[in-house]
Amino acid sequence: MTTPEEKIAQLGLLLPPTPKPAGLYQPFVVSGKLAFLSGQISKDAEGKVLAGKVGKDLSFEQGRAAARLAALNILSIMKHLIGFEKINRIVKMTGFVQTAPDFYEIPAVVNGASEILGEVLGERGTHARSAVGMSSLPLNAAVEIEIILELK
Repeated sequence: MTTPEEKIAQLGLLLPPTPKPAGLYQPFVVSGKLAFLSGQISKDAEGKVLAGKVGKDLSFEQGRAAARLAALNILSIMKHLIGFEKINRIVKMTGFVQTAPDFYEIPAVVNGASEILGEVLGERGTHARSAVGMSSLPLNAAVEIEIILELK
């Protein structure tokens, strides 16, 4: 069986450094067997935010790329702060997409995050999900993703 670390390497992915909270909150909080991960934005390994409104400033494909960046930040927290071996599965993902008022392909943009989580974690990465369009996000980020995990 391929580990998440091996899958990340096989896919040629680079996890960004573990994001540091930008305010008075924790990257995740555990309650019982659930871990609630704070929202992670579309920031790359160098700290540059993929910013703008999908459907206005950014194309659909750039929006999907932004969702993948947010998912990589989630994976970084999962690996470095929790440990993949302690995770039973992703229970729920909520994807927030900063969009133009007439952009409606929000679930397809958020699929960029769902797909990468499934590729890396396999069956443990399948999840319930909400995808929501927003008029603005922190730092003008195109996408923000939050996750609820079930721990072993």
